[in-house]
Amino acid sequence: MSEGAEGLRSVPALLHRNAKAFGDCPAYREKEFGIWQSWTWAEAAEEIEALALGLLNLGVNKGDYIAIIGRNRPSLYWSMVSAQMVGAVPVPLYQDAVAEEMEYVLSHCGARFVIAADQEQVDKVIEIQDQLQQFEHMIYVDPRGLRKYDHSQLHQFSHVQEQGCAARDEFAPELERRQAELDYDSTCVMLYTSGTTGKPKGVVLSNRNIIESGKSSSEFDNLRRDDEVLAYLPMAWVGDFIFSIGQAYWTGFCVNCPESADTLMTDLREIAPSYYFAPPRVFETQLTQIMIRMEDASPLKQRMFKYFMEHARKVGPAILDGESVNGLDRLKYRLGEFLVYGPLKNAMGFSKVRVGYTAGEAIGPEIFDFYRSLGINLKQLYGQTEASVFITIQPDGEVRSDTVGVPAPGVELRIADNGEVYYRSPGTFVEYYKNAESTADTKDPEGWVATGDAGFIEDATGHLRIIDRAKDVGKMADGGMFAPKYVENKLKFYPNILEAVVFGAGRDRCTAFINIDLTAVGNWAERNNIAYASYQELAGHPQVLGAIQEHIEAVNESVAQDEMLSGCQVHRFLVLHKELDADDGELTRTRKVRRKIIGEKFEDLVNALYDGSNEIYTETEVTYEDGRKGKITATLEIRDAKVVPAGQRMAAE
Repeated sequence: MSEGAEGLRSVPALLHRNAKAFGDCPAYREKEFGIWQSWTWAEAAEEIEALALGLLNLGVNKGDYIAIIGRNRPSLYWSMVSAQMVGAVPVPLYQDAVAEEMEYVLSHCGARFVIAADQEQVDKVIEIQDQLQQFEHMIYVDPRGLRKYDHSQLHQFSHVQEQGCAARDEFAPELERRQAELDYDSTCVMLYTSGTTGKPKGVVLSNRNIIESGKSSSEFDNLRRDDEVLAYLPMAWVGDFIFSIGQAYWTGFCVNCPESADTLMTDLREIAPSYYFAPPRVFETQLTQIMIRMEDASPLKQRMFKYFMEHARKVGPAILDGESVNGLDRLKYRLGEFLVYGPLKNAMGFSKVRVGYTAGEAIGPEIFDFYRSLGINLKQLYGQTEASVFITIQPDGEVRSDTVGVPAPGVELRIADNGEVYYRSPGTFVEYYKNAESTADTKDPEGWVATGDAGFIEDATGHLRIIDRAKDVGKMADGGMFAPKYVENKLKFYPNILEAVVFGAGRDRCTAFINIDLTAVGNWAERNNIAYASYQELAGHPQVLGAIQEHIEAVNESVAQDEMLSGCQVHRFLVLHKELDADDGELTRTRKVRRKIIGEKFEDLVNALYDGSNEIYTETEVTYEDGRKGKITATLEIRDAKVVPAGQRMAAE
């Protein structure tokens, strides 16, 4: 789309087009009290305009920053578009962020206004209100629990809309002027990075970035107005913004908001989306739940599941890609679809998925192949906040677990001498807010952006392969390549393993921390009448340690087959006494491992893995759900794992 074609130079302009061209089509659904409520594009446009008038009534100026905090709800998506309408900049925050994290973002962007979903989010802002120099007003959506609060700076969402509509004659001309001034270079949204290595940075994205990315990616996968998506990912994450705003407003498909995290799987089955996105953790969790259910199934069902899944792994991806498969295998696959694959996809809510994507972290090849073998068109994309998501994307028929696809439409790629991936595209961010130095370090004058990831482009196919984060890829003491993510993803294929952190840069061997999956391991314990009182007790159980050791040794055999990375086999490991947690700073809000922080925080455990100790006593500070701090102590067992010697591997080949 050329700049300003059809006057579609902003997200509000797309909204007006949708309300006019297909106003009766569903734009949003939200489940509340067990019932789905729906809004058409015309109704959504009315709600958004009413809020925009209300914001003008409250005194929102052009260029103001409006923070938006809460779970996925139509009213909060409307808030982002209303903010754009009045020339302000929406800044969505992670809803599970603690008050201290919110204080940094709200202070950094200088938000005068906050739109919060409910009492929980209102309380967090009130807690840090005295530290926020520019904060003036807060709007809340859900009034429950807020009746007796001081309302001098607090306003109910519906009341702001009503007051805006009542003052329509006064503010409508100003609203029209501000919308008319929006163009391709106007700021559309500011999203804060997850901050794996330091304080989050405010990524400024323009209308050009969002609309061009939404348009080209929608056309690439032939997304349609009748598609359905489930919006459940954090609103502060760029992926959700592109799928639920960029692509939704370009194509006109319907955005469905679940009732809560607890009802997500039920809501997913009810909506049965045709377009679906999830980070690897979601697919890993669903696979874990499937395996748990199969362990509880009858012997006949277990045998049937194993038989047909073996066949699916053999021919499913080929059938999905339209390749030649003999008639008998097709017939057997069709029978498997009736008996196993169909019911399984229906139970997961994937029965109608036409296009599915995963990104954010690398997904384990075994997990990726499992879903594709069921006939689910799951693909990988590679992206960043700074790229408005899309850097590479997998075309139908060229989907592989070991690459992240070819450059997305309009994207140029190059690989630096040190192996770092660089890109340039219409989605490239404008700048880091108030951080010219980091902007210059990341984006050069010609628009090339350093991704921070190491990879290479295959000569034969043009596909990009990502090895690991550039800062994490290192050398072993013997000069061999160290790529921890490669091993961690293989480990996380096992339902018992929730998280893995591999160490080894500059060392003579690799070691690992393991987090068990409490759901999967707890189910195993119950079936075997093993009593336990806590995560810590279960994590230290001898049979659990034995099972984890078997998984690690199986992964070592697999890693040994890769000549370039065979030195990354895990020699020693321990199972951590606590789950890695974003509240404790060990993970980002998007569940990415903060490897450096974990290494520093658990330095005593890392040292014990390398000094030959068989056990280690440790004390760790933890943060409870109510924000209180506490301390847990444990004596952890350290185990050796069998590795495949290089000579043995070569002989086997």
